[in-house]
Amino acid sequence: MKRLVSSMLVSACTVTGFVTAGMGEASAADGLVLARNAAQKFAELPAGVRFPEGITANPANGDIYVATFDFGPNPNKLIRLAANGKVLASRDFGATPMLGLEFGPGDKKVYIANFGASKIQRVRADLGGAVEDVAMVPGIGAPADRAVGNPDGSADTIKFGSNSFPAPNAMTFDKRGNLYVSDSFQGAIWRIDSAQTCSTPCPTTLVAHDPLLATAGFPPFGANGLAFGKDEQTLFVANTGDDRVLALDLLSGTVSMFAESINGADGIVFDSSGRLWVAANQADEIVALNEKGRVIARLGEFQGINRDGTPNGLLFPASVVIVGDHMFVTNLALPLTTEAGDEPEEDVTRYTVSRIKLPNR
Repeated sequence: MKRLVSSMLVSACTVTGFVTAGMGEASAADGLVLARNAAQKFAELPAGVRFPEGITANPANGDIYVATFDFGPNPNKLIRLAANGKVLASRDFGATPMLGLEFGPGDKKVYIANFGASKIQRVRADLGGAVEDVAMVPGIGAPADRAVGNPDGSADTIKFGSNSFPAPNAMTFDKRGNLYVSDSFQGAIWRIDSAQTCSTPCPTTLVAHDPLLATAGFPPFGANGLAFGKDEQTLFVANTGDDRVLALDLLSGTVSMFAESINGADGIVFDSSGRLWVAANQADEIVALNEKGRVIARLGEFQGINRDGTPNGLLFPASVVIVGDHMFVTNLALPLTTEAGDEPEEDVTRYTVSRIKLPNR
């Protein structure tokens, strides 16, 4: 179930050392940027298009691409939005739900993590032509058990069972054109070398298969959002169910903790100032981390359902992309519990993408 009370209390009071900012415009050297009204509606998806999850952008013209994570009965869609939020094109993906998107810097195509089919696909930027299968994500099973220490010196062991469903979630390109893919259920990171030019189906290389990349938490998605550090020796990985951002050293293969207690850490992205922005999908906010993993900004919150059925502010923010000085966020608004009437996501009838102006450094 979503936990909204804490974020609402923070926005309603003054906290020593915090800096409040309308639309995310203010900051302080030793304080926290706090802008609860920062998220504004950028686009409303067409009627019947539900659960926007993945997002990417064409840096050349500012077009925004959104993919849906719908298990039916509505068909999944890949939507192309203009820089003003107008729908330019739509591509039907039927019953297979999609997660992350990434824009190819060389071939200018949209790469798709097809969760339902366990494959990476791509399509032209105008969404025309054939949908190409780039690579399949193989089944390797869950990672090894994870030992968790207790304050008294004892330890508990988390066993991840035998889940072998490949669950491609987020993607990011390195500067050499290799595509990295997170696998949420198998606790893995994959690499597709020269993904824009390799002969399809392209081979996949296992980069990491680690207990820290899996989860026994909620929501039940382990390795998720991906973002490279400046030197590309470190790949940052959100673990949604564990509320963490991890650091994967690509030279040693070691996975370590970078930040914890980010409620539902989902999509992540670096800005030009080196801040790592994280969509906290269970807290309905976007947080920024500094180079030490410390939270230095909290933007947006859930402020209710509008009369037209759209969320006001952020509701289950899933993925983020930066274009210029704005951040674009998908409001997945996906109900996760089985009890009727206990989640605001159930009241959403029209789905949105939000826009947030990045605060000054």
